[in-house]
Amino acid sequence: MNTEPTLEEKIDKAAATVGSLWPIHSFVTSNPLSGFENQPFGEAVAQAADLLGGRGYPTPATFQKALERDQIDPEILDAKLDSAGYVEDPEVLLDRLADSTTSSDGETDTATDHVNQVLTKWLSTFLDEGSAYWSMPNREAGFYTAFREIARYDTEIPDEGVVADLPETPTEAIEAVLDPYPKSQWTPIFEEQLAALPGWTGFIKRRTEDHGSWQSAHPITLLGYLGIRLALLDGFGAEIAPSTGPDSTEANAADKIAEAFLSAWEASYRTELVESVAAESQSLVDRDASGRPDAQLVFCIDTRSEIIRRHIEAVGDYETHGYAGFFGIPMEYQGYASDVSVASCPPILEPKHRITEVPTDGDTQEEHDRWVGIREAADEVVETVKANAATAYGYVETTGSGYGLALAARTLVPDRVHDLLDAIADTVPDEHEFCDQIVHHQYTYAGDLPVGLTQEEKVEYAATAFELMGWEEFGRLVVFTGHASETANNPYDASLDCGACAGNPGGPSARVLATICNDEAVQNDLRERGIDVPEDTVFLAGQHNTTTDEIELYDSHVPESHVEDLELLRADLETARANATAERAADMGASTRSGIRETERRAADWAETRPEWGLAGNAAFVIGPRALTENLDLDGRSFLHSYDWSTDSDGEALEAIMTGPMVVTQWINAQYYFSTVDNAVYGSGSKVTQNPVGNIGVYQGNGGDLMTGLPFQSLMADDDEPYHQPLRLSTVIHAPVERVTGVLANHEKLTELLDNNWLSLTVVDPTQNHRAFDYEQNLEWQSTSIEPAAPPTTPDAPAVADD
Repeated sequence: MNTEPTLEEKIDKAAATVGSLWPIHSFVTSNPLSGFENQPFGEAVAQAADLLGGRGYPTPATFQKALERDQIDPEILDAKLDSAGYVEDPEVLLDRLADSTTSSDGETDTATDHVNQVLTKWLSTFLDEGSAYWSMPNREAGFYTAFREIARYDTEIPDEGVVADLPETPTEAIEAVLDPYPKSQWTPIFEEQLAALPGWTGFIKRRTEDHGSWQSAHPITLLGYLGIRLALLDGFGAEIAPSTGPDSTEANAADKIAEAFLSAWEASYRTELVESVAAESQSLVDRDASGRPDAQLVFCIDTRSEIIRRHIEAVGDYETHGYAGFFGIPMEYQGYASDVSVASCPPILEPKHRITEVPTDGDTQEEHDRWVGIREAADEVVETVKANAATAYGYVETTGSGYGLALAARTLVPDRVHDLLDAIADTVPDEHEFCDQIVHHQYTYAGDLPVGLTQEEKVEYAATAFELMGWEEFGRLVVFTGHASETANNPYDASLDCGACAGNPGGPSARVLATICNDEAVQNDLRERGIDVPEDTVFLAGQHNTTTDEIELYDSHVPESHVEDLELLRADLETARANATAERAADMGASTRSGIRETERRAADWAETRPEWGLAGNAAFVIGPRALTENLDLDGRSFLHSYDWSTDSDGEALEAIMTGPMVVTQWINAQYYFSTVDNAVYGSGSKVTQNPVGNIGVYQGNGGDLMTGLPFQSLMADDDEPYHQPLRLSTVIHAPVERVTGVLANHEKLTELLDNNWLSLTVVDPTQNHRAFDYEQNLEWQSTSIEPAAPPTTPDAPAVADD
């Protein structure tokens, strides 16, 4: 017997089509169409276009430029078009595609616009997270109740319909408004109304799921949101009945052409990548084992790490590895000077531990606190004077000239400002200089989380790291290197920090793993698991500044015996930085001779809309030993996770990588893709016209929906020219194809993503003459026509171990 779904169940079903949106101060890159991933890509973007109004494929002009730049192989394109049933020339089809792209006629429902205007005003007031000087009253009662109590004072709200006498509960309000409609229409109505402001509803959805401190203090639900929205629609006389949707015949034909071009573009890129990887796989057989490296550095799999890793390996006998940037430790972290803790792990995981910084050096702590106290006191005085109606004008009159000089300096000579700020920062001790992290288990809890880690947990996290990366040898120095960015006046600064740490810096996670691995008791237990850490190996942490490519080493515990090793590493890191920034400066249109100065200028320039390219350009995820890619210039476009199939006989390491990092990289890739193909709907538009709201997001202009994706300047080289090539992720795994199949067979979500063409997967099988196999459908593979090309000639390259 079928039972009628409850109201909450109908709302939950409708909300599945709205992507989650995290607060901008903890920006998480995710697929805006994640609710459609159970459908084939083509069907998903078509439905999303009807519901959200967004484009699902690159423009004809983008495809044309890709053709002109030889990014699309003509033979591959001809094969894709022929398979789709097209015999016309590509130019003819692009013209047809351009003709089918029609703009909106500009007609809107004025009543619905009024509802959106009123509702977004109330949402921004209620959901504010600490930026408002005067907060909305009675927020602790929840959004619906607080609105109900004071909405009568808002003269923009009509005095008629359900909203004029709002029922006591949102359920009653929804039932009153929807009473004239059959219940079969309720879920479609909810779906359309939630999609009307997908930014705000995505934020509410995420907030209710996380149930953090702001949600606990000021609760809001989708039920309450819809109660108010439907009541306002009723009061304004707006259309509520679900729409029938546009005629999709022409759109489907256009999407079919676009899909063929997109697939050809992706296949062109993937073919070149797989040929190179297959060639390197074959060459590994003939390489001699290398000696012990001077140092090993573990970086996040982030595409920006690929560039600096290449340059570090080029300046000395260094070995680099790729690992998820939270270093496998799902923790909630609170720094010494922070009032709140943050989740430092991917959003697909829940924190399992609470790690806190505590001071251990009183003198250094006192010096730090004195400087920070002076600055905070000055900031508080300035904020108080600026916010006070009686003192604000006098303050401006008195300090105007000083502010003018400061503004001029930050605008005209930002690189000098960067030098000044660096000099000031050098006088203030960093927290890691006088604080230790509480890593050891304390037998206490912070909320629901245990403080620290047990011995068993520490051993497991260390062993997992080395097993996933396939380590068998350790250098004298091993550096776990997190990453963070450095920007000024940038609401999207968290989008440039570590995605694996939920938009937070990765340095703290690196410090935790280094502390664990230096523990003698942990090392003894690791030996019992076959992981023999030499007595002279020292683990330390560092943090890679992805904006300036500076790598800061947290080295206060390094013994005298390793000082020379450390100084050599530090000097070589500076050389690598100079070379890496020269490469990145060229990508940003600046002189390669001024790489470091150019990146420092961008970091300090408060008018700079593009401090760095971030992960723009990402297109691939390679899972395999570093020897597989160390001779390749991947142009900062590939996520790289170290993995050695020969040390993973049971496939558990591969399973962990495919179910964790591979999913996260697909999220990142999807957000970059959709933010590029339709920046107005799936991105966040130009930074120039953005306005931050409530410390939670940005508007375009002075109000409206929260923008959900990446800014225009993070993706586009010019108005109509993407810097980011919008391609779905191409994953390449170096392992036996049967092992990969076994992982997929046990994880329906992964096979669903692949079967529905949200990403592609190619396996280079070292047990089958290094042949490549493309995943097709339903756990079936197609051997490609790719033959391993001759490996690049690198006579000076260091020898590596046979995998």
